[in-house]
Amino acid sequence: MIRQKIIFVFLISLNLSFGQSILIPMDLDGQKNHLKAYGVAYWILQNKVEVDWLLNYRGGSFMCNFIEEIEKECIYRGVSYEKLSTNQVNKILNTIASPQNNFDIVKLEKHPKIAVYSPKNKQPWDDAVTLVLEYSEIPYDVIYDEEILNNLLPLYDWLHLHHEDFTGQYGKFYRSFKNAPWYVEQKNIFENDAQKQGFEKVSKQKLSVVKKIKEYTAGGGFLFAMCSATDTYDIALSAQETDICEYMFDGDPIEKNAQDKLKFIETFAFENFEIIKDPNIYEYSNIDVTQTRKINEDNDFFTLFEFSAKWDPVPTMLCQNHTNIIKGFIGQTTAFNKELIKSNVLIMGENKSINEAKYIHGEFGKGTWTFYGGHDPEDYKHRIGDPKTELALYPNSPGYRLILNNILFPAAKKKKKKT
Repeated sequence: MIRQKIIFVFLISLNLSFGQSILIPMDLDGQKNHLKAYGVAYWILQNKVEVDWLLNYRGGSFMCNFIEEIEKECIYRGVSYEKLSTNQVNKILNTIASPQNNFDIVKLEKHPKIAVYSPKNKQPWDDAVTLVLEYSEIPYDVIYDEEILNNLLPLYDWLHLHHEDFTGQYGKFYRSFKNAPWYVEQKNIFENDAQKQGFEKVSKQKLSVVKKIKEYTAGGGFLFAMCSATDTYDIALSAQETDICEYMFDGDPIEKNAQDKLKFIETFAFENFEIIKDPNIYEYSNIDVTQTRKINEDNDFFTLFEFSAKWDPVPTMLCQNHTNIIKGFIGQTTAFNKELIKSNVLIMGENKSINEAKYIHGEFGKGTWTFYGGHDPEDYKHRIGDPKTELALYPNSPGYRLILNNILFPAAKKKKKKT
């Protein structure tokens, strides 16, 4: 939570030191708490002060006019900062402007309003996005099916999809957890909620939610998803005209020839995938590579692409980091089979040695979507019932930085594409 909200209308004129700016460095050695630095940038935007995001410069640093209250907030949150004179700022600007350097500046103008899609009842797992939002002190609202079906999505600029199964198969936990109290309770809650909202099946309710999210994205929304919310979202879109759920999930058998009735034209990211029909297999389709990848934890890394900051600012923003090699982490959906990714999708992070994509992005209508494989960037095998990750132990996590890049992304002033 934000400690206090300050209106800067008068403070800018009273406390602005002439010729001074404040730099929040984001390189490896210059920043002691990368995650909270994003929270400070968000806080500055909340208080009506614009922020320059210096793409690729010292790990994607932030810069704005020096105001004493911003300095105090950095100190309070334990975020490294530097005071800059006019000459120092001009030197930075000249360095960034040079065509020889892969740098650019994107102006952040307005803080985005954030929604996290998550059930209201307690789940036996944690959500990485919620954890990092709370640690970095960025405010958000929790919404779920009822709010989406009641058309509240347009109130938000950015939507995160929780660890979720949009196919209506309850996470395909049937074999291992069908008798677990949390699974039974969750199934009952989902079924009761679906009926209250006028749906005979949870799968039909989730499909309606998926379509609303698609409309939201087409209208200019920013969609971000992790783990199983990535592939199950696309699978649900493809299965609009067929039943892919077995009887233990929706009371009747899977439709005959369901695979042949999938419509890949409806999906965001994936095509030509095969659904896994067996309810006892903890997997939805061959989009995810969790069960087929052959790599051990010590060698599991993925690499971020380096994009042109001046020509491709969007993927450059989303890949800002103090390292381009990031340790891997698994989840129900760990990473994506590159052979099943549509040709118009941008792969931003991959493990080339085993031909899998970890971090992908695309446009839909006026909006964008980003899918990030895996469950928790700082817990390689986060299992059901494990304690939550304490981010105070990982203040410089490059894996969590990718999430926060996406959160600030909607604040960026739109730039016309260069031709």
